[in-house]
Amino acid sequence: MALDYGIIGSRIKQARIAKNMTQEELADQIDISVAFLSRVERGNSHINLKRLNQICGLLDISEGYVLNGASSNSDDYLDQEFALLLKRVSPKKQKLIYNIVKAIVEADIDD
Repeated sequence: MALDYGIIGSRIKQARIAKNMTQEELADQIDISVAFLSRVERGNSHINLKRLNQICGLLDISEGYVLNGASSNSDDYLDQEFALLLKRVSPKKQKLIYNIVKAIVEADIDD
């Protein structure tokens, strides 16, 4: 599975904002430029594991969450993941996804 750097950057940005931290503050603490951090948050630049580890430590999030969305601390992390995915597809594909999910929800299958 290929990494989606746009989603990775979005998770970093969300965690930074949740910590009430500016890009300048985070960049300064890990000795990178604000421009580079901005590109990472937009998914336009890749981040190495050392920097990812530093960022996760400062933002109190796991590398697993940043890389694949898995978080043992949250029951509703998939809500954000679905929202991020839906923003990236056309309205026509959103309708298709909705119809598929609706059919699954309405199906009489045991969970």
